[in-house]
Amino acid sequence: MEKHWIKLFVTSHPIQAELTKQMLEEHQVQAVVINKQDSSYRFGQIELYVHESQELFARELMADSGFGSNEDES
Repeated sequence: MEKHWIKLFVTSHPIQAELTKQMLEEHQVQAVVINKQDSSYRFGQIELYVHESQELFARELMADSGFGSNEDES
């Protein structure tokens, strides 16, 4: 991962990661999802990153919309 990207959200649910990414991108926040799950057994984590310059705005959006409230945030 390039410098200056912050891990914003970690989940084990691919749909939740993609919905969160879509919500952020609808608000012009560039987001990247990295799927670290095993493809056969579906264990592991999915991480969502945003550029550090947009971190605070992204966290506010997530809090306001309820996205990511059930999983660990970093």
